Amino acid sequence: MKQELKILYEDSHIIVCFKPNGIAVQSRRPGQLDMEHMLLNHITASMSGSHSGKYTKPYLGVIHRLDQPVSGILVFAKTSKAAQNLNKQLTSNCFGKHYLALVDGTPAETQGTLVNYMIKDGRTNTSRICEKDTAGAKEARLSYRVLSDSRAAYHIFSQDITCENTSGSSPHTILEVSLDTGRHHQIRVQLAHMGCPIVGDTKYNPNADATHNWQILRLCAYKLTFRHPATGKRMHFKLSNMNNTA
Repeated sequence: MKQELKILYEDSHIIVCFKPNGIAVQSRRPGQLDMEHMLLNHITASMSGSHSGKYTKPYLGVIHRLDQPVSGILVFAKTSKAAQNLNKQLTSNCFGKHYLALVDGTPAETQGTLVNYMIKDGRTNTSRICEKDTAGAKEARLSYRVLSDSRAAYHIFSQDITCENTSGSSPHTILEVSLDTGRHHQIRVQLAHMGCPIVGDTKYNPNADATHNWQILRLCAYKLTFRHPATGKRMHFKLSNMNNTA
């Protein structure tokens, strides 16, 4: 399987790229394409001829992840020092992670904050909303707003997206979602719990199984902000069109 690597920014400290849906960030399956190995190959190729002597595997630090069916912007570290800095920003909520979600239905409120408690089931690789005192429960918090002029946002998703209702049950709505926490399947679970499951989500949207062309999750990490680990400069990346350029 061949996949074009889309680099949005690169220097000696970090590399920012676009992850297509269907590609894992990391994979334990031999021979399966993933972003980690694509980027390692890219860095190795760029180093070719610049060093003499014994080959040394380049460093690549995975900072954050997206589910395999989700597309969007990711930043990776090219040095251990950059990885340490970025991981500190991530755990200190200094990352700005913003998503676009195409959902079934329309929220009762045009904007709001969802606060729930969630628990992960490792056997089924799913998560669910639970009570606060449930063993292993973790707080999940996100904010959303309905995009009143959403036609331009449809171009962030694949070309077969239209504004028509394809499920036969409810109209679609585009939401902009900002994460305050990073729980397993958080956006997917919380939006489904709100009554607006994501189009194409075969785990949490009961309508998805009945629609044969919904194998791509309509969720995209379209905007990412953080501070450069070496310079401290605020970095802003945003997908702007069908070609997924920043």
